[in-house]
Formats: sequence, structure tokens, C-alpha cells
Amino acid sequence: MIEVRFNKKNLIVLAGVILIYFLVYELQAAGVISAFQEINLMMLGINIILAVSLNLIVGFTGQLALGHAGFMAVGAYVSAILSTNFNQPFPVALLAGACAAAVAGIVIGLPTLRLRGDYLAIATLGFGEIIRGAANNINYIGGAAGMIGIPQLTNWTWLYAMMVLTILVTTNFINSTHGRACVAIRENEIAAETMGINTTYYKVLAFAMGAFFAGIAGALYAHYFYLIQPTTFTFFRSFDILVMVVFGGLGSITGSIIAAAGITFVNAALQDLAVLRMVIYAVLLIIIMVFRPQGLMGNKEFTLDRWLKKRGAVSGPAGN
Repeated sequence: MIEVRFNKKNLIVLAGVILIYFLVYELQAAGVISAFQEINLMMLGINIILAVSLNLIVGFTGQLALGHAGFMAVGAYVSAILSTNFNQPFPVALLAGACAAAVAGIVIGLPTLRLRGDYLAIATLGFGEIIRGAANNINYIGGAAGMIGIPQLTNWTWLYAMMVLTILVTTNFINSTHGRACVAIRENEIAAETMGINTTYYKVLAFAMGAFFAGIAGALYAHYFYLIQPTTFTFFRSFDILVMVVFGGLGSITGSIIAAAGITFVNAALQDLAVLRMVIYAVLLIIIMVFRPQGLMGNKEFTLDRWLKKRGAVSGPAGN
């Protein structure tokens, strides 16, 4: 259940969220944002949803998963089939894609509960490859050529609303007793079980929630680029999302947001260096991991309270 408290701090955050939405909306309407910038803006939002949702599984629950692109593919294909072949409205297609991905999360979560660490990573990697292999061989969804002619229904409003919803739900979940149970499992699963925490339930719940939002990201992707292919959802896509989570900090939602923004920006800036792009990208990641192995934010969050305290410290008696 989403809990929203209307205190002064949250009202400031709400005002900032609304301001960013209308600022980008007006810039788009005025033609200030170019087509290239708009594509990267959309990819930024999709990457934030993917990074935050994977952080719930990997960062907060401690389950190393490498099949997030598989959940994204399920959401993309299911929503595209409903909107293209059955003329269903976008909200229905979006919700169905997300729910299908959540079911896939439960399906992969249940049989792999006894696996940990590297073994779980390999199992989830296998799941992602099964989804991609199936998409390659089903002619109804275009096979290797993929689905084309998907209606372009994703716009800034839908993207921004889904991004805010993902962050809001995940933040509330982490700060609830359920989220603390997930963190306890990450810290010490045996101790968590001893304390009476149903580790099976919470691990499956984390998988289902992470997959649900990955499905939303897939549906948004399919309905913005109106073309999806199995090659879009390879292991490298899952690896890309995992890099955002590790780069931002395992267990930090704001870290995931910052990392998703940074990596999207780097990818866009290196578009013209086709051959060297991945080399430069890898070198940048190595440098960051050498000097900041815990990620940009570690397991901490950027909060308004902390920022205001720092400002207060600067402008306190000494500052005055």
C-alpha cells in the first residue's frame, strides 16, 4: 500500500516533481528538445525504471539476478500483442504486460529459491535466454525479425507517470516492514529465518515486484520505438541494467537514478564513436569501480533532510 505523508518536506518534493514534468512538457511543445534528445530522454526514464526495479531484487533483497531483460521482453511482447493484434487501449496493454512479467517473476523465483549467489545468477540468466529463444522461434510475434507496426503510444506523460510510480512504490515498500524483511534477508538469510521471517515469501515478492516494473519498462519501450526484436533483450541488456545498479550503489534508489542518468548520458555522448564506444564505456566503469567500489551512493540515499542540514551547517553561527 502506498503511503504518502503531506508534511513540508514531501510537499517540496511533490512541487519539484510537478515542476520537472511541466518544464519538460513545455520544452517539448515549444520544439526546444530535438528528436535525438527526446529519444535519450525516453531511454533515461526507461533505464531509471529498470535500475530501480532491479535494485529491489539485487540491492535490497540480495538476490543476484541476470535475467531482467527477460522480464522486460515479456512486458514488451504481451503489451504489443494486445495493442497491435487486439486493439486494446494502452493502459490495458501496459497493465497486462506488467502483470505477465510479474507472473514470470514468480515462475522464476519459486524454483530457484534454494539457489544463491552465482548459481542464482546463472539460473536467471538461463531464464532470460529462454525468453529470447522463444521469441526468436514464435512466428506469431514475428520470430527473429520481431514485431513491427506497434502503435506509438508512449509519450512524456506516460513515461514520467510510470517512472514516478516505480520510485514511489519501491521507496514505500523498502521503508515498510516488508522492505526491512527483504533487507534482513540480504544481510543474513539464516538469521532472518531464525527471527521468523518467511524468506520464501519475501524473495518471491521481490522478484514479482521487480519483474512487474521491468514489464512496464518493456511496454513503454515497445510503444515508443514501435519495433521490438529478440536481439533487444539479450544478456547484454541485463548486464547493462546490473551495471547501473552496481554503479549507483547496491541498496540506494537515488544511486540507481543517478547511475541510470549518467550511463544514458555517456551512451548518448559516445554515439558517434561506434567502434570505440564500448571500449571507452568499459574503461570509465573500471575507473569508477576502482575509486568508488561501493558505487556512487553506497547504500545511502540523497534526502532533502540531509541537504537542508548541510545548508544549515554552512549558514549556521560560524557561517554567519
